[in-house]
Amino acid sequence: MTHLEDFENGTLFQRDRRPQAPPLHRNDQGGITTTQHAAAQDDQAKGNVDIVLTAMRELFADKDLTAIDRYWAEPYVQHSPQMPNGLGTLRNVVPNLEGFSWEPQRIAAQGDLVFTHSIVHGWAPNPVAIVDIFRLDNGRIVEHWDVVQDIVSPEESANGNTMV
Repeated sequence: MTHLEDFENGTLFQRDRRPQAPPLHRNDQGGITTTQHAAAQDDQAKGNVDIVLTAMRELFADKDLTAIDRYWAEPYVQHSPQMPNGLGTLRNVVPNLEGFSWEPQRIAAQGDLVFTHSIVHGWAPNPVAIVDIFRLDNGRIVEHWDVVQDIVSPEESANGNTMV
């Protein structure tokens, strides 16, 4: 067997005389996996992004509470300091949100985690930037973290940068 590693792109190319031997790939944790395994993780991450985007649109934009049954699962662990665990909280909060909109600006995913960086109206008195982290299990959202930041204009920011 011979191999050549591309450190910049995190790929290990191999040549093996055995025809069934899969190619290898360096994973995000520094280990080596097969290229097929890495592709499966990419497919899982992409599928999870689609689930989160659909779930959030159906629940918060369409106000369809049945989306909770399709896209979330118990035990639902909530890390937001203002919200208790469990899906009952979502069922109670969503109908009372006035003028709520969730506008994702950036999305990333890795394995069972989906990260969104969004502009949100109607959650606080003024628009806020929120980073949400969703963990999925078997295609359902089972855990959530968020970080909320007031949106200020670049002129008001010490660095002159926008919030999103």
